[in-house]
Amino acid sequence: MTIKLGSLFDGIGVFPLAAARCGITPVWASEIEKAPISITKRHFPDMAHLGDITRMDGGAIPPVHVLTFGSPCQNLSQIGNRDGLAGAKSSLFFQAIRIIKEMRDATDNLFPVIAVWENVMGAFSSNDRMDFRAVLSAFNAADIPMPTSGRWAGAGMVRGGTPDLSWRLMDAQYWASPRLARRQRIFLVADFGGRRSPEGDRGTFLEAGGRVPVTRPFQCFRMRASAKDRTPEAFRNSFGLPTDPFPTLLAGGVAPFAFWYEDDPAGGFVRFPTELECERLMGLPEGWTKYGADGEEIRAASRYKALGNAIALPCAEYIMAGIKEVLHDPV
Repeated sequence: MTIKLGSLFDGIGVFPLAAARCGITPVWASEIEKAPISITKRHFPDMAHLGDITRMDGGAIPPVHVLTFGSPCQNLSQIGNRDGLAGAKSSLFFQAIRIIKEMRDATDNLFPVIAVWENVMGAFSSNDRMDFRAVLSAFNAADIPMPTSGRWAGAGMVRGGTPDLSWRLMDAQYWASPRLARRQRIFLVADFGGRRSPEGDRGTFLEAGGRVPVTRPFQCFRMRASAKDRTPEAFRNSFGLPTDPFPTLLAGGVAPFAFWYEDDPAGGFVRFPTELECERLMGLPEGWTKYGADGEEIRAASRYKALGNAIALPCAEYIMAGIKEVLHDPV
């Protein structure tokens, strides 16, 4: 039988795309932003759009085997306001938990079989590390204790209740060849039908790529300070040091970068990534966000915002492939 997927906080349809690539059928999505909805409708014309999650009844919508949700991260991110799960945006996580419970109550605990939650690394540490504990407890409807170390590991599991929970911190740059953007995200798999949540782990598939140019995050603040103080060495360093981390691709803005080849440093330059390059950095098909459902071209600002909010496709596809492996005989 067909394995079906529903996607909450769908964005530009990365979970449905990953599912479709693995033989799982996306049947509905929930999203409220106009541009992402239009983009997703173009790629999945047969997928229903259910609108605002706060107005959905989990017991009335079509049941699915797999339910995915990357709930808003603004209050969990390390660059956000850090209000945690109590924040206006990130508290929508509990709406997804409500829908899961309503769907399971309405289907005699048959659906969903598996739920997948994705969020920023900051969820491990927000609210004095209590937010991730609240996430685990919400899934299990039980009080999950803190680890004895007082910190959440990058990978772990909770067993002994329903569902079986496993999570893993995945950095997109290590999950594709050539490498993608640096993007650390937590992926949590909740298995309501057994003890299979950690299965399907096939290891990373990063392989050696071809010639890679030198790219460094351009440090605007260094450039401004060095120009003011007239310090040539600091000005050169504004083009990036080997130890400078690249910022993740953000919904609120695009950071410039310096680019050159080792054998031609004078031929380098500083610029912003294009929308196409941002799609490539997320592992998406080229032009995925360029047009909407009616063929209208999506504004650049909307594309950058949608891509900054999106999930890296190789990570999502890796999760979906593991789910497809373990759901041999769906209901």
